[in-house]
Amino acid sequence: MEKHIGVKRLRGSIPKIGIRPTIDGREKGVRESLEEQTLGMAQSVVELLSSNLRHPNGLPVECIIADTTIGGIAQAAICAEKFKRENVGLSITVTPCWCYGSETMDINPYIPKAIWGFNGTERPGAVYLAAVLAAHAQKGLPAFGIYGKDVQDEDDTSIPEDVEEKILRFARAGLAVAWMRGKSYLSIGGVSMGIAGSIVNEKYFQDYLGMRNEYVDMSEISRRLSEKIYDYEEFNSAIKWVRKNCKEGKDTNPPEVQKSREQKDQEWEIMVKMTMICRDLMIGNPKLKELGFGEESLGHNAIAAGFQGQRHWTDFMPNGDFTETILNSSFDWNGIRQPYILTTENDALNGIAMLFGHLLTQTSQIFADVRTYWSPEAVKRVTGKVLSGKAENGLIHLINSGSATIDGTGLQEINEKPALKPFWQIIEDEVEKCLTATKWDAAIHEYFRGGGFSSNFLTRGEMPMTLSRVNIIKGIGLVLQLAEGWAINIPEEIHRILDDRTNNTWPTTWFVPRLTSEGAFQTVYDVINKWGANHGSLCYGHIGSDLITLASMLRIPVCMHNIQKVSIFRPSTWNGFGTEDLESADFRACANFGPLYGNFK
Repeated sequence: MEKHIGVKRLRGSIPKIGIRPTIDGREKGVRESLEEQTLGMAQSVVELLSSNLRHPNGLPVECIIADTTIGGIAQAAICAEKFKRENVGLSITVTPCWCYGSETMDINPYIPKAIWGFNGTERPGAVYLAAVLAAHAQKGLPAFGIYGKDVQDEDDTSIPEDVEEKILRFARAGLAVAWMRGKSYLSIGGVSMGIAGSIVNEKYFQDYLGMRNEYVDMSEISRRLSEKIYDYEEFNSAIKWVRKNCKEGKDTNPPEVQKSREQKDQEWEIMVKMTMICRDLMIGNPKLKELGFGEESLGHNAIAAGFQGQRHWTDFMPNGDFTETILNSSFDWNGIRQPYILTTENDALNGIAMLFGHLLTQTSQIFADVRTYWSPEAVKRVTGKVLSGKAENGLIHLINSGSATIDGTGLQEINEKPALKPFWQIIEDEVEKCLTATKWDAAIHEYFRGGGFSSNFLTRGEMPMTLSRVNIIKGIGLVLQLAEGWAINIPEEIHRILDDRTNNTWPTTWFVPRLTSEGAFQTVYDVINKWGANHGSLCYGHIGSDLITLASMLRIPVCMHNIQKVSIFRPSTWNGFGTEDLESADFRACANFGPLYGNFK
């Protein structure tokens, strides 16, 4: 299968990372003696970032270094002008020495910024770091301080492990901020079944994420279906691919209401066209212009979208499960490509969490209901079996109406262990395994009167996973919660009994959070009992630390997490709001500074 690396879907330049080498401005001896070391630090950071980070479309991250070292305000201004011209989305300042703090700092209020002050004794880079961080705090421009714990020698050009970890964490989160800025969230439809997350609030997208909101009624899908506003050639190849690779599963509807073969075939065709149409609504399609639909060819520049579906659509048309599943997956009839972010029931808040996870890891995201907590006692009562291993304290059933990414089968591998991988690492054999493990069960007509098909699979454990969710709290704004844990395997006989007690035509992930004996993570029950909504986004890997860093950049407080204090990396200014109770300090800091774009004029 073809891999679509480097495809540019959205309008706007790809963000870059700006590297700012600052220096002691005193010439005639001091500055000249520091030029080589300062520029060497900058180049070391460029090499670290370029070799470790990629954009969501698979391209390597590009870094831009200031034309000269920055010794004062004039050179800082020249650097800022260059960064603006080059679409720099975040900046990292590096120095081994004392510099003039407020004269050399990055004062752009809308891009995340970090400073690495070299921990050496020959020149006081750490003194500059402290001084310039104080300037950032005083001016209300939060910045991340990076200070290695071990003293290095003057001629040491390496980046210590602890410094490297912070630089990469900052860069991953900063790039996520830059990718969202100026893009759109597209609501296809409106509020689904009274779900609060689908009550889309423009203020929060604009103020926190720098995004705009776009809207189309679901009747636009009907119009494009009836007026054939889609690529006919693509449809013909797509339906052939679907008939070959998307195998039907069971039909649990009573025989008297089951659809005929002809009706089911027609539903498949509609679902494939819906998928193409929703994608075209998000990012546009130049083929439509060739067909005479210039306006429709442009799309809505949507980095994420949501499909309302229930009930105004699904009461008479095939459901959106296939569309959501295929778009959220890392492959389709066109080959292996970057996943789209399309959230079920237009739950825009879960869409934000999905977007965060994707931008931080470049992997596909699992949308799920946080459905049921099964205690060990309840499992033994209904199955006669005893849970063991990671499930010994109980488990959470993550399940939704067939819309989870097919990558969620867990049949991709890293070092022979199950994983969800960035699309450019996926091989064709893994695509085939994911498709083979997924069956497409007929939609239950009690839920979906218009029919359709839902993906059905069981996620393979053991995989490190992070469950996250963004909520709105009146008087606070956006709030993030997260739980690191694992997708786990349980005995087949236990899975079957538990799964059959709910809707067994939908995909299941059995999830266990890591317990800490504190706060919301004393028991598995506490985690689900304190979860803020009915949905969550499940991301491969333990990315809680990255999520916390990203949230602090956007000024979104984190109300619930199981991350160790040593792994929490926030702007140094947060220390001024308390160093003992970090959760409370985070809320105060976010409230004080307000959303990143909240004061945008």
